[in-house]
Amino acid sequence: MSVLLDQVEREEAPEAWEELWDRLCLHGETVSPASFTALPRLAILAPTSAQALELAGAIVRGTLQHPDGEVLLAGCADAIARLRELADQQVQTRPANYNRIFGDLLALEGQYHWSAALEDFTDDFYIVSCPHCGAEVTIAIGDYGCYSAIRDWDLGDVERRALRPAPAEELRDPGAWMHATAVRDEQQGLAEGIRHVFGHAECPACASVFSIGDAYTSANLPPAIEAS
Repeated sequence: MSVLLDQVEREEAPEAWEELWDRLCLHGETVSPASFTALPRLAILAPTSAQALELAGAIVRGTLQHPDGEVLLAGCADAIARLRELADQQVQTRPANYNRIFGDLLALEGQYHWSAALEDFTDDFYIVSCPHCGAEVTIAIGDYGCYSAIRDWDLGDVERRALRPAPAEELRDPGAWMHATAVRDEQQGLAEGIRHVFGHAECPACASVFSIGDAYTSANLPPAIEAS
């Protein structure tokens, strides 16, 4: 691993980066203890290498899949802080790939599940369980509408109920921070989507109202947090 990192530090080496991805974050999601060990080196490379920042973000997001991910990350606090600062600097430039770097920033802020889930809110779906009756509820946020529904594989989304987006001033962290960052960077579509995903939905099965963000988070915590 060290040889590959030395190589990409010396020169632009696409094949070496490809092998690093295979070894450190296979298919963009499978990580190992060696992945976390590589984070300090990637943090050194990241100021001049977009590949290094992207790979580091993917590794940290992989905490979702690794049972010891939280523990392994604890030994990389300085590297994570440097990577987080760099990702925040990059999103402020409003790059064309803003949403991907914003996802990396979320992972580096410890919001692994949101990093894996948020897209661009043009065609986003979240499946949550109603905390009151246990029904499986589809949450849709996108250009086609923002609603809760029961998904029927023949009829599509039925029994739709309009979502209730959270007022910006009532958002709590992490939603408040995510929304403020998107507003700061003039990403209005993203900011509006965040208001919806951290708002409330009506369950079509029992008509109770629940927090979408809380329902999604409780079902998608990293293994170490779930067990605690």
